[in-house]
Parts: sequence; C-alpha cells; structure tokens
Amino acid sequence: MRRLGSTRRTGPTRSRATGVAAGVAALVALAALTAVPAQAHEPQRRAPHWELKDTGAPDVRFRGLAAVSRNTAWLAGTGGTVLRTTDGGTTWRNVSPPGAAELQFRDVEAFDAGRAVVLAIGEGEASRVYRTDDGGATWRESFRNTDPKAFYDCLTFFDHRHGLAMSDPVDGKFRILSTRDGGRTWTVLPDEGMPAAQEGEAGFAASGQCLVSSGPKDVWLATGGAAHARVLHSTDRGRTWTATTMPLPAGDPARGVFALAFRDRTHGLAVGGDFTPGRPSPDAAARTGDGGRSWRPAATPPPAYRSGVAWLPHRRTAALAVGPTGTDLTTDGGRTWRTVDTGSYDTVDCTPDQGCWAAGEKGRVARLEH
Repeated sequence: MRRLGSTRRTGPTRSRATGVAAGVAALVALAALTAVPAQAHEPQRRAPHWELKDTGAPDVRFRGLAAVSRNTAWLAGTGGTVLRTTDGGTTWRNVSPPGAAELQFRDVEAFDAGRAVVLAIGEGEASRVYRTDDGGATWRESFRNTDPKAFYDCLTFFDHRHGLAMSDPVDGKFRILSTRDGGRTWTVLPDEGMPAAQEGEAGFAASGQCLVSSGPKDVWLATGGAAHARVLHSTDRGRTWTATTMPLPAGDPARGVFALAFRDRTHGLAVGGDFTPGRPSPDAAARTGDGGRSWRPAATPPPAYRSGVAWLPHRRTAALAVGPTGTDLTTDGGRTWRTVDTGSYDTVDCTPDQGCWAAGEKGRVARLEH
C-alpha cells in the first residue's frame, strides 16, 4: 500500500544525506556497548560509527538489506538491482536477476553468501519472488502474483526452509504466502484465521521489516494507513493471527508502523510515524515485553519518522533505528532514543559477529565500524 516511490504511491524521495561524519561524537555510547577494552599501550580508538561503502550504484535506492556477517551482505533496490559483497563492502558484485530492470526489489532474505531470496513489489504481476543458490550467478523466478488485487510488501524466514510473504489486504484480509522449501515454491495460506483489515489498512514496503519472525513459529506483521496502526501476531507460521492496536501515529495513508524487530519471542520494537517529508512524527516508537500482546510508547521517541530498526548483537537492551533524517540509539530496550548520526538510511540489519549494516537512497550503504 504505502509503496514509498512504487507504481501505486509516491513516498519520501527528498535527499537528506548529510555525510556519515555528522554526529559521530554522539556515538560514544556505542563504544561502551561494543568495543573491547583497550590496553594502556594501545592507540586510542575511534568511537563506533557508520562508514560509507561505495556500491557504485548512485541511482539506486536500497530498501532491501540482508546482513549475513561483517563481511557478507546482500542489497535489493530499485531498477531490479541486487548487489552482494563478501569482503566487508570493499567491492560489490552486481548479481541482479536478468530481465528485472523494471522491477522494484524491496526485501531480500539471505541464508549465506550463496543462497538468497528477493521480493519485487507492485500491483499484479509486478509482485514476484526470485531465489538464487549460487551467489546470484543464476536466479529462478519462484512466484509471480496473478491477482490484480494483491500487492506484496515483505518477506521473512523462520529457518532455511520455512518462510512467509505478505500482501496488502485482498477481499478484506491480509494475504499470506508460505514456503516450506526455502522459497523455491509458494502457497497462499487460507485466510480464516486472519482478522479483518480496517478501511485503508495495508503494509509499508519501506525496509523489508513489515513482516518479521523470531524462533520456529512466531511472526509479526506491521500495518498503517487506517484509523489505527496495528501489529498482527501469529504463533503458528501465519495460519492464525491476533491484532493489537499500536500507540503510533495513524489516521492517514502515510502513517503507521513501518518496521519491527524482535530479539526473541517476547521482546520487540516498533518504529514508524509519518513518511511525508516535513511532517512531524511524534510517538513514533514503541516496545513490547510480552510478544506483542501489548505495546508501550517510548518515553523519548526518535525525533522523526523511522523506517528500519535492529537489535544490536549480544545486547539485551540496545538497538538502532534509521530513517531519512538519521540514526537513533536506545540502550534501555526502547524506552528512550537519541540521535547519533544524521545520514539518510532506510533499513538496518545486524549479525551475531557485530556486523551491522545500513542502506538507503542514492546507493548509500554503510557498515558500523569499531
């Protein structure tokens, strides 16, 4: 629905990139979280900061990001573009599927350096899924939407075999695709266990984080555009769902929950707001400690719309949120946030080996350096 520059709706396109150096001093808090204590004889280390990586794709907006490790990451963006690095972003290989130049890739889920699944968004046949098993040397189209009423937004995987994709409501309910073979084949799930959608409700294809999972069966779906923003939760891989109203901005097609992140089955974060440039986005973050049954607004939320969020690895209370106007850090589980960088990013993802990556407009990609 809220396509953010897709064929149906236009979203934020104004550049707000101000350079990765801006706000570096404010990242001192991250140093305490992630740096190994230096010995007295070691030189002073720079605080952790976003370091831009040259993708060689200045015309592409990357809203799809899959971090595999500090060295390996996949990007998916406009113009049917898929890039991959295996050397920490020093070089990027263009591994775009052939014949996909007219598509908009908004999500990518990668299992390792060789296997990945990408989602193209759009009405009707523009919504497609591709899979590669050889690092992008070859691709197979595993799903093409044939329902003109469907519009797919996000992907998620529970493991290397089981995954879901979600579409905006069709005949009054969100539509869920399911795979049990790693994205090689897909089946539309029955919708009997899906609550009715509100008038105007849909997902935001903003960062690949409107559908996220944790553990073998739990999955959450973020919505907006209606009278109330909601998060839907399933404990059985998408067959039955419960809906919870969110304390985030709503009541407008540009407002709602844009991204979710869960560090386990119970502890989650939600960010969003109003993506319209120049509009305020108060109360644009919330947290849950009970798996999404209830959500509490942040006492000090990010100062503006945020489209991506990720927990920092091995930290129970630290996370990053990103958006076109900056990056925010929480160190208390989402209760309070503060801006630590003013560069423009749409999505963020972290790995257990401290590999945090961010991506966005004008080919911008960065890795958190220590």
